Amino acid sequence: MNIKALSEGLKQNQAALIISEENRRYFTGFSASNGFLLVTKDGSTFITDGRYIEAAEAEVDEAEVLLQKKVYLQIEQLLEKYRVSEILIESSRMSVQDLTSWRSNLRGYTFNVSDRLDLLISAQREIKSAEEKEKLQKAQDIASAALEETLKGLHAGVLERDVANELEYNMKKLGSDGISFETIVVSGANSSKPHGVPGAKVIEDGDFVTIDYGAIYDGYHSDTTRTVAVGHATDEMKNVYDLVLKAQCAACDALRPGILASDYDKVARDIIEAGGYGDAFTHSLGHGVGVEIHEHPFCGPTSGAVLQAGNVVTSEPGIYLPGKFGVRIEDMLMVTPDGSYNFCKLPKELLIL
Repeated sequence: MNIKALSEGLKQNQAALIISEENRRYFTGFSASNGFLLVTKDGSTFITDGRYIEAAEAEVDEAEVLLQKKVYLQIEQLLEKYRVSEILIESSRMSVQDLTSWRSNLRGYTFNVSDRLDLLISAQREIKSAEEKEKLQKAQDIASAALEETLKGLHAGVLERDVANELEYNMKKLGSDGISFETIVVSGANSSKPHGVPGAKVIEDGDFVTIDYGAIYDGYHSDTTRTVAVGHATDEMKNVYDLVLKAQCAACDALRPGILASDYDKVARDIIEAGGYGDAFTHSLGHGVGVEIHEHPFCGPTSGAVLQAGNVVTSEPGIYLPGKFGVRIEDMLMVTPDGSYNFCKLPKELLIL
């Protein structure tokens, strides 16, 4: 139904040309490195090359599937068939080089380079369906089970990168199609880097270890962060952890239809500021998740978005103290008509391994 919904937002003389892998995946349900989706008011066509044609014919059911031959000519014939004069493009995703090529091969057509198509797609993708919710839940379940298994082997003496590798292996073993992004496992002073890279550092007794990771199921991502202590934790570590947890839970509780994304961020930020660590919370509270790991709506201090039922966003406040340690706790939630639903059931109380 994704393609049908998009077509309803087009005028009779318009076509949407979708070439980005993420949006092709969203509208067709089909993953491929190559493809062109043309959507019009009266019909839609997906064109792909010989590597994918057999699978596409079996999986794509909301658009006609054609074998790619001379794609510009094929697109032109479709434009003539559907009496299209204006082509809407993904202005935030199509390169200048690609646009120049399309224009030179499809002379006589108007290319709408405004953000109209981007806005149509974003508005649609922001509201998750029941089917999308199921896929997100499956991705989260895989990720949660993989972390529980990985934590059994996390102890002083292991390397950050070995923990990351083990976690990714466990996710794939449990059914993940891949990883949502490069897995973050950072320990000790490294954990003060929000997007640090796991390396050859040995995890030591007394370290905080922050693990930020995600699984993919049928094209949909999960996003989770947990911070654990190894061996023991100082009073300062415990106090910072408790403050982050308080802020994270408060934001989760505040999430509901109608709340401004900036106010959602403010709930957590105010608590951390009141605790004396406002300058150490250096990023936005959250972001949307779906067929991409970062998508609309974005939830930061300057966001103008109004959250609505069907949005899926993260709640991930953090405190980062350079040279000492960092703490981040993250869940992925869906806004529901009467509040929110948390996909993640992992415990959030401080775990000392």
